[in-house]
Amino acid sequence: GEIGGPDSEMFYDFGAELFTHENSIFKNQPCHVNCDCGRFMEIGNSVFMQYEKQPDGSFKPLPKQNVDFGGGLERIAAAAHGDPDVFTTDLFTPIIEEIEIVTGKKYEGDAKPPMRVIADHLKAAVFLIKNEVYPSNKTQGYFLRRLIRRATVKLHQLGGGLDANNLSTIADRGVMRTYEGIYFDRSIDKEKIFTVLKEEGGKFSKALDKGLRQIERLDKTTITGKTAFDLFQTYGFPMEITEELVKEKGITIDRALFRAEFKKHQELSRTASAGMFKGGLADHSQSVTKLHTATHLLQKSLQTVLGDFVRQEGSNITAERLRFDYHSPVAPTPEQLAKVADLINQKITENLPVTKTIESKDEAIASGAMAFFKENYPEKVSVYTIGKDPGVDWFSKELCGGPHVNSTGEIGAVTIKKDESIGANVRRIYVMLKDPAHGNQKHTRQNKPKR
Repeated sequence: GEIGGPDSEMFYDFGAELFTHENSIFKNQPCHVNCDCGRFMEIGNSVFMQYEKQPDGSFKPLPKQNVDFGGGLERIAAAAHGDPDVFTTDLFTPIIEEIEIVTGKKYEGDAKPPMRVIADHLKAAVFLIKNEVYPSNKTQGYFLRRLIRRATVKLHQLGGGLDANNLSTIADRGVMRTYEGIYFDRSIDKEKIFTVLKEEGGKFSKALDKGLRQIERLDKTTITGKTAFDLFQTYGFPMEITEELVKEKGITIDRALFRAEFKKHQELSRTASAGMFKGGLADHSQSVTKLHTATHLLQKSLQTVLGDFVRQEGSNITAERLRFDYHSPVAPTPEQLAKVADLINQKITENLPVTKTIESKDEAIASGAMAFFKENYPEKVSVYTIGKDPGVDWFSKELCGGPHVNSTGEIGAVTIKKDESIGANVRRIYVMLKDPAHGNQKHTRQNKPKR
C-alpha cells in the first residue's frame, strides 16, 4: 500500500497431538503455521505503520508511527476454548442450534459445511440490514442479496425446505437474541429484518424451486457457461451457486463463457437504456413547477412515515401528475400512504417559504441536505430549503436545479393516486394536484364553457 510497513501475524497452536497428519489428506506432508490441517489458526496481526511509499519506490519514514492491530473476536474465542471450530463458540452455537431445529440435522459430518455457510451468511445479513443495507443489484445491496440467496440454497439442501420464514426464525433466535442489548433491540429491529428476509428469501425460494427443476433436466452435455448465465438472468442464480449445485453432477462450468455472456447482456442493457425516456420535467409550466416542489415534500414525508431508508431513484413530472420512484424494502400500507398525503398537505397548508441558496456541495450535504445524485452536481450547488427558517427550522432540504414555487401554499392540495412495486425494493408513487385546473392554462381553457 501507499502507507504501511512490516507486519507480524499471530497464530494459535492447538497442539500437535490433536492434529496428526496420519490417515488424512496431509499424510507425509510437513506441518507448518500455514498448514491447512487445522492445528494452527491465525487469530490476529499487527501492521507496523512505519513508511510512506514514494513515487520512485523508496520508503520515507512517517512522522508519526503506530501499530495497527487487527484481531478476530470469534477466532480468539475459539483459541480460548481450545477448539479451532469457531462455530462451536458461544457467538455461533445459538445459530447452529436453530439450524439444527429447522433442518432436523445435527452439526456433524457432511452437515457441518452447509450449516457453517448458513450461520455465517445469515449473521452477516442481519447486521447489514440493521445498518440500513437492503438487497439490490449494486454494491453492498448485491452482497447482501448473495448472502441471503446462498443461505437459502444451503438451508434447502439440508432439508430446511423453501419456507422463507425459516430464515427469520434463525435470524431472531440465533443472531438477534445472541446480541440483544448490544447491537439489537428486537422489539424495534425484528420487523425490518424479518420483512427483508421474508421478501428476498421468499422471492428467491420460488426462483430456486424452478431453477432446481431446470438443473435436474440438464446433463453434462447441456450445462455450459451460457446455461449458467441463463440461470442467472432468469432465476437470479449467482454463478457460484450454480457451480455448487452442478458440482454434485461432476460438472465444471466454463467461467470465461459465462463472463462473455454477461458482458454481452450489459452491452444490450446499455443500448436499451440510451433510448429510454430518463424522466425529469416535461416543461417549466406552473403545474409542473408546483408538482416539482411537491416532490421535495413527498420524499421527506415518505422518510418520516416509512423510515430513513427511503431514497429517490428517479422522477418524471408532467402537468397532470408527478411520478416518483423510490427505494424501500417494504410496501407502504394504505394507512401509511394516508399519513404521507396528510403530512404533505399539512406542510402545504402551513405555507412554508421555499428558500434558494448557493452553497458548497460538501457543506450542503454535511448540513443535512439530501442529494441522491450528488455525483452529477458541480462544486457549487443550488439548495432549496422548505421551512420557516432555512438555517435551523426546516422540513426539507435538497440539492436541486429545477423550478420551484416561492412558498408551499402555492402548490394547492395534493392526492396520492397509486403506489406500486416496479422492481426489487423499488416502488413508484403517483401524486396529482387535487385541482389540476388551478394555475394550468391548458386545463382552464378546456373547462370554460363556449359562448
